[in-house]
Amino acid sequence: MEKKDLRIVYMGTPEFAVESLKRLVEGGYNIVGVITMPDKPMGRHGTVLQPSPVKQYAVSQGLKVLQPEKLKDESFVAELRELKADLQIVVAFRMLPEVVWNMPRLGTFNLHASLLPQYRGAAPINWAVINGETETGITTFFLKHEIDTGEIIDQVRVPIADTDNVGDVYERLMNLGGDLVVKTVDSILDGSVKTVPQDKLAEGEVLRPAPKIFKETCRIDWSKGVKQIYDFVRGLSPYPAAWTELCQGSAAPQVLKIYETDKIFAEHSFEPGTVVTDKKTYFRIAVTDGYINIRSLQLAGKKRMGVADFLRGYHHEDGAVVK
Repeated sequence: MEKKDLRIVYMGTPEFAVESLKRLVEGGYNIVGVITMPDKPMGRHGTVLQPSPVKQYAVSQGLKVLQPEKLKDESFVAELRELKADLQIVVAFRMLPEVVWNMPRLGTFNLHASLLPQYRGAAPINWAVINGETETGITTFFLKHEIDTGEIIDQVRVPIADTDNVGDVYERLMNLGGDLVVKTVDSILDGSVKTVPQDKLAEGEVLRPAPKIFKETCRIDWSKGVKQIYDFVRGLSPYPAAWTELCQGSAAPQVLKIYETDKIFAEHSFEPGTVVTDKKTYFRIAVTDGYINIRSLQLAGKKRMGVADFLRGYHHEDGAVVK
């Protein structure tokens, strides 16, 4: 079968999923439909509807778009069936019911931003950086009942530098993901595809999960060490961002989002969470084995700024702490 004859349905929502769709379109593959999330209400009153990045790209290419509220809805399932897909591809979408993933004759494969079976879940890039991993990757695998557990088709390994934040790794994986999706489609098309059960790769491994990240997940625990906090901040930067509360005197606590830090290993006598600053050039937080030197941050209601700009408008009182 030629690639122009292979009927593909593509499913995805965020920017991460646009790159793979773009590679398929530009490569001349036959995309018969794109499934994405319903438009999201935006603005103060929720009156403006914002289409997903995948929808925006699909519409620009004249592709058919479906936006079901519920994936088990009978009218959606019927409409999907009418597309007569040979293959479905899922990149950063939702958990699919069996009636959807089991529909095409060649199956449904997913692109996941980790080296499965490690970091199954909704936020694999964040958790790999938070946990201080020096390597991650991308995986394509066929879908089955349990989420992120299907047989692996292919993987690409990617180093994580100590200075990388989640945004850096995201960009790298997004671009490599486009290559891997095309390679996977070609292997399915020419019949050379081979798969490996995840159980085989999981033997002797301690598996780390990648659960969804909520606001409270992002709060910094200042009782931890320099390396753990440094990795935590970069694993949430630039989005959704690690945060803390700055407390001093009788003033109400101020929420600070923290984006960039340096590690300073040192002995000191301060309690963890104590603010140490010269009020002009540095703003450091004492932790158990040194200091976290803050380089860029954001006050609630303000723009992100470098620490020197922050200190120009910051009135420091002795005894200030973060919690």
